[in-house]
Amino acid sequence: MTRQTIPTSVRRWSASLLGLALATSAFAAKRPNIIIAMADDMGWSDIGCYGGEIDTPNLNTLAEGGVRFTQFYNPGRCCPTRATLLSGTYAHQAGIGHMMGNRNLPGYKGDLNKNVRTIAEVMNTAGYSTYMAGKWHVTPKIQPGGPRNNWPRQRGFDRFYGTIHGAGSFFDPNSLTRENTQVSPLTDEGYQPKGTYYYTDAISDHAARYIREHKSDQPFFIYVAYTAPHWPMHALEKDIAKYKGKYNAGWDAMRHARYARQLKMGLIDSKWKMSDRDRRAPEWKAAPNREWEIGLMETYAAMVD
Repeated sequence: MTRQTIPTSVRRWSASLLGLALATSAFAAKRPNIIIAMADDMGWSDIGCYGGEIDTPNLNTLAEGGVRFTQFYNPGRCCPTRATLLSGTYAHQAGIGHMMGNRNLPGYKGDLNKNVRTIAEVMNTAGYSTYMAGKWHVTPKIQPGGPRNNWPRQRGFDRFYGTIHGAGSFFDPNSLTRENTQVSPLTDEGYQPKGTYYYTDAISDHAARYIREHKSDQPFFIYVAYTAPHWPMHALEKDIAKYKGKYNAGWDAMRHARYARQLKMGLIDSKWKMSDRDRRAPEWKAAPNREWEIGLMETYAAMVD
């Protein structure tokens, strides 16, 4: 990996796999503010700084001035990944070895257990204000009336806006919650955008709001957990229009183009040949419903943009 000085301020971020803004060591006299941003089900090569064709200039700037990993691992599913990130332990230690179903085994309870402390709980004891915007998805208890023992506010976050559940409409998110109360984007007095409500924008807007309204002398920690680009494929029309025609050549051509860019960027060694196409995906020229597939790729790109 390449290491340079990490920038201390960024004007705006869109969807990112992990953006960690650390100016100095946490043990230094002046403690840094910390931002962790997480994307949902995004591919390694999707964004520009990893060889992708999707327009992600702000993430590229972060990568150029920060740390770009060439080897990294995660559980590959929504819940275990979040349990690991939040707790700093293996997903099984946190009780979420798979998804939300209870398999009656300690590592597979499907609910974040009390054997672990969340990063927010730890940061609170260190004197940080803690904020979260976005997807929680480490408890099956999503009913409006609770129980709320494993909701963000009960696990260390001072402020929260987002979804308790794992997926749903980007225009009317399932289990949308402000602090400890579930709300509707249609009637939520705390947030009414000028245009169409879109969950990705709402997450970004609340993260920016928390930073803007942070008046304390103590540092802040903020966890920004996007649902994009997890299904369903929902994006704003103006963003989809930006990618019209971008994927007409099909996925085989896009794979080769990304591989070539990754070689040029030094992300992978030339002795590592491009992996085989997923067996479930046919050659592009033999793919049925190609117009539909093109539309999905355009929408996916718009969700990441």
